[in-house]
Amino acid sequence: MTKPAFSPAPTEPRAGQAVLLRVFVDATAPHGGNPVPLVLDAQGMTAGAMQALAAEHGHESSFVLPADLDGHLCRLRFFVPGHEMEMCGHATVGTLWALRQWNRWTTPRTRVQTLSGSVDVEWDDARQRAWVSQPAVTTSDLTPEAVRTIAEVLRIDPNLPGLHMINASTSRVKTLVKLPTATALDALAPDFAAIRDVCEGIGSTGLYPYALTPEGASARQFPKSSGYPEDAATGIAAAALWGFLNETGNAPADGVFTVRQGVAIGSPSAIQLRRRSDAPGCWLGGDTQWMA
Repeated sequence: MTKPAFSPAPTEPRAGQAVLLRVFVDATAPHGGNPVPLVLDAQGMTAGAMQALAAEHGHESSFVLPADLDGHLCRLRFFVPGHEMEMCGHATVGTLWALRQWNRWTTPRTRVQTLSGSVDVEWDDARQRAWVSQPAVTTSDLTPEAVRTIAEVLRIDPNLPGLHMINASTSRVKTLVKLPTATALDALAPDFAAIRDVCEGIGSTGLYPYALTPEGASARQFPKSSGYPEDAATGIAAAALWGFLNETGNAPADGVFTVRQGVAIGSPSAIQLRRRSDAPGCWLGGDTQWMA
């Protein structure tokens, strides 16, 4: 396989300074993906300073700190404008890719610390990307009342043919909402002001409507309280979706499953997932680029 071409790595930033990445870039729309402000050296930064940086950029931000567990490359903290997150899939994928470009990570596999626990990482030399681990999915059913409330917030008919909703989690709970077609997905115009309350009522961190496609799925993410109404790419939600579809026989046992997201907000993204052979769960990956 021919390795994809990437711009050369910029000079390593000074302590506390962020560089910008785009993660889960769709090869068919290379200016999409989900931005990540990355601080290579966050030693000395307070939690308040990290959150302020995320608020300044308006995106999930990644902060690299020394590991305090043996056998780990580093410790990662993640902030959105509204709060700290235990785990951020696309920020982890992007951060490990950047560490590779700066020769801060040179082994085939490694582990990193996050607030949600240790994450395994492997380098894909052919695709020039990092794959990060996600554990096996857990799911919980929603009550009929919750389904009606979610449908109201998404402004869809609760009796829509093929509609299905369930809470699913690998690192944090997302509410998967199956729609019959990608057209119905793209047409969604939610009541954004009501999303936080409905998510709190069902114990979820975001609504993740999706529609199955020949190569995988198309999806949109409406987060509970990240500080913006819609996310261009949500690796944790895509991993939960893959896990649920895998358990129900709707994801292929082998090969790469692609979730496309961000189309509705003009930032097309491609999130890729594949089964782990050495442990339960899946690998989460995608292409990363430096932002100008």
